[in-house]
Amino acid sequence: MHDVAIVGAGPAGAAAALAAARAGARVVLLDRSDFPRDKACGDGIAPQALAVLRELGVSDVEDGFPPIPALSITGPSGAHAAAALPEPVRVIPREIFDARLVAAALAAGATLHRHQVRSLRSEPDRVIIDGQIEAKVVIGADGASSVVRRHLGHEPNPAGHLAIAIRGYAPHPQGRLEQQIIMSERNWPAYGWSFPIGDGRRNVGYGQMLRGAPVSRAHLLDRLADLLPGVDLAATTGLRAHHLPLSTRRPPAGRGRVLLAGDALSLINPFTGEGIFYAVVSGALAGAAAAQGGPQAGAVYRAALRRRLHRHLRHTAAVARLSSYPQIIDAGIRAAGTDRRVFSSFVELGLGDGLLTLPVLGSVARSLLR
Repeated sequence: MHDVAIVGAGPAGAAAALAAARAGARVVLLDRSDFPRDKACGDGIAPQALAVLRELGVSDVEDGFPPIPALSITGPSGAHAAAALPEPVRVIPREIFDARLVAAALAAGATLHRHQVRSLRSEPDRVIIDGQIEAKVVIGADGASSVVRRHLGHEPNPAGHLAIAIRGYAPHPQGRLEQQIIMSERNWPAYGWSFPIGDGRRNVGYGQMLRGAPVSRAHLLDRLADLLPGVDLAATTGLRAHHLPLSTRRPPAGRGRVLLAGDALSLINPFTGEGIFYAVVSGALAGAAAAQGGPQAGAVYRAALRRRLHRHLRHTAAVARLSSYPQIIDAGIRAAGTDRRVFSSFVELGLGDGLLTLPVLGSVARSLLR
């Protein structure tokens, strides 16, 4: 019998394990993979995510990876903005980032078992996993195809609330360390990215919203090559596609003794596709609630998550609706190119828990009218 069992040892699961173990709970992490293991992702780690990890006692996860100080954005119709970020980001391959978080969770007292979870059964005083692992509370941090989410009766996100992306690692030419995002009016909303790691490589990729029609690997690679003409696909390694369940369609965060965090809760920013900040925040809150034990864990977690992210998620949903009109996004980028406040606000909204403010909306409206 464990106090807390966590399905999935990615950033959400590891953060949950850290929070629960630090609260004195007996924690087991279950994952189908050994660590280190690769995970398809843009690899961008925002300072907001690192701040949450520092609160959990993890202060060295970014060691060896230089700060990326600047961001360049090109809109769907060619509007452009480039500036220094309010705080530098890091680009850390998930093979390294996730393994470091798991190691920190184990150092805090959690245990890790390689186990692919297939079923759950809820009892009045416990949850039983695959008929053999028992816990007072279970946290599902098992990604877009979450088994725990299905146990709660919620299907994966449908088209219109789901994106698909492909990423790989390409050589990075010497020069300034700057993240680049190039949006595309074709297949809108869609964009390509180039994120330098600092070790001679860059994470490159392309993603778009899924609208129902199937999207092939060849299409994703074609769009990547079109938006990033400087990338030699023949020299690009690790090309893998993955789904992004957007936060515009979230199931309830928990019920009784079963909670959801990270991608399993569809916590992907619909504005940028960022998910690491959401993963560590939701994981930390889920772990703290789960450590209290009992059938009230779900209610405690829902309340904590609502206090922490509710306003921000409402604002990102509003931006997602506005994003249906590429001209509004171009107007926003033009405003960001001339007003530092707008640029910083969009970065906070896209990478952390920022909000839309009236001054920012006014600047975008003036840019649109012009």
